[in-house]
Amino acid sequence: MLDIRSLGERLIENLEKVIVGKRDALELIVVGLLCEGHVLIEDVPGVGKTMLARSLAKSLDCQFNRIQFTPDMLPSDITGVSIYNQQKGEFEFRPGPVIGQIILADEINRATPKTQAALLEAMEERQVTVDGVTHALPRPFMVLATQNPIEYEGTFPLPEAQLDRFLLRVRLGYPEYVDEIKILDSQRLRHPIETLEPVMAASEALAAAQQIKTVFVSSAAKRYVTDLSRRTRQSSDIYLGSSPRGTLSLSRAAQARAALNGRDHVLPDDVQDVAIPILAHRIIVSPAARLRELSPDRIVQEIVHNTPVPGGEFGYIDSTASASA
Repeated sequence: MLDIRSLGERLIENLEKVIVGKRDALELIVVGLLCEGHVLIEDVPGVGKTMLARSLAKSLDCQFNRIQFTPDMLPSDITGVSIYNQQKGEFEFRPGPVIGQIILADEINRATPKTQAALLEAMEERQVTVDGVTHALPRPFMVLATQNPIEYEGTFPLPEAQLDRFLLRVRLGYPEYVDEIKILDSQRLRHPIETLEPVMAASEALAAAQQIKTVFVSSAAKRYVTDLSRRTRQSSDIYLGSSPRGTLSLSRAAQARAALNGRDHVLPDDVQDVAIPILAHRIIVSPAARLRELSPDRIVQEIVHNTPVPGGEFGYIDSTASASA
């Protein structure tokens, strides 16, 4: 059995050599990795979004591909294209940059919806289909997409179907005063990513992802996860609530959070810690709530605050919970 807590600590400490003072965000990235999910990083330019993706790939010794999204990009620029080889007299498939392990989709909302949709099959089914031929993607496969929340000119909002395929949304934010000085010191001679070494094999990440599925989720925890998700569909402040995929994502992320905390069972705290990153980007705020300047994060926070924790045992397996698990 892998010690996921020490494994996660080792990975986070390595990432902190490049991304300074953002431990909470790095923990969420590791949660996404353990869940084999994709992460949307939404923040202003220059806070380290690209470096975070590169650092994760180097830490795992995985193939890293970067896709710079632009308005004139075509779907084939992402998935690849079949080209006729005159010497062999047959078509050859030339893979696009999405066929890799850690994929950085940089400024994803600058591409047209048609091009954004080229990622849907890859993100959900871990495969791409070109000219009727399906190509499996390597594992682990993780998309880290970045978008800038303040640049609206020349951008195309991500459709709900694509947002729903991101396990969680992360914001890095500006560094604290002391951390910014540390960044100046660390990059005085060269960038720390140049000396970053792998600390985990890709096979370890895959084994850890399988192991977190065995983290126990009691009946009470299942009810709590479901209550939170369903309340997003019942709130008058929300026009469109979380999908069942969001419920599944909340449960799996809570399992990963519990494992990173060294436990083999999910507690309410695990669910609450990941509720906003998992649910906020899956909801559409109602026009009335927008007029009151309510953000999705604030609405989900209020739902978590107002949702009672169901009665029952969270901490150990009883006969009733075992039968329903």
